[in-house]
Amino acid sequence: MAISIKLSDFEGPLDLLLTLIEKNKVDIFDIPIVQITDQYMEVLHAMEQEDLGLMSEFLVMAATLLDIKCRMLLPAPAQEEGEEEDPRAELVRKLLEYKMYKYMSYELRERMEEADEIFYKPPSIPKEVLNYREPVDPALLLEGVTLEKLNAVFRSIMKKREDRVDPIRSRFGKIEKEPVSVADRLMQIRDYAKTHDMFSFRQLLKGEKTRTGVVVSFLSILELMKMGYIHVEQDGQFGEIRIRVEQDPEKWRDLTDYIQE
Repeated sequence: MAISIKLSDFEGPLDLLLTLIEKNKVDIFDIPIVQITDQYMEVLHAMEQEDLGLMSEFLVMAATLLDIKCRMLLPAPAQEEGEEEDPRAELVRKLLEYKMYKYMSYELRERMEEADEIFYKPPSIPKEVLNYREPVDPALLLEGVTLEKLNAVFRSIMKKREDRVDPIRSRFGKIEKEPVSVADRLMQIRDYAKTHDMFSFRQLLKGEKTRTGVVVSFLSILELMKMGYIHVEQDGQFGEIRIRVEQDPEKWRDLTDYIQE
């Protein structure tokens, strides 16, 4: 049966073989190797004037088909289970694998074409609108709050504090740690800023247990902000205080000498 085929229409020998199988409407798992080989060789003879670089892969496949054709004429060797090995098995496996990738490429191409038709509009909301925050009404925050309720809350807190006091240990003296100076705290913050470009005031106070240490840390932050080494942000009242390092801590001037000036 004559089939009109152009070799240049195919990407390789497997593509040509798959087309021959589909046009002959045969089962890929039971390829009539004689018929397919004859048609394959007819296509090659018709394309003898083609470039050898293009023909080389097709000639290798032709040799493979002829080898399978010869092996099918001989008694097939038996496998370990006793079943005869089909010479076409390896070729069928390659054709199935190629067919899977071929149709996957079609689907990817369709998705790429569909993606070309999708357009996204960049956001155009003014910064004033994005940064707008509804003001807090103090009246709503204090709605239903009376002096009597505030007094009850205060007494409840004080009672819990008294219950936590050990009647024996509370009489012991306390060993006070020498308070940290602003100059020392500035040096500590500089060392911390070397490994943290952005951090919160709460992170900076991690491990700080004394009120004096908190105050000294806060004063140090104000001093560094005035010097332009850091930038401090806070979204709103009682919000998280975020600190961003503006200059490389390695280039900060000697903070100890600055405090002593």
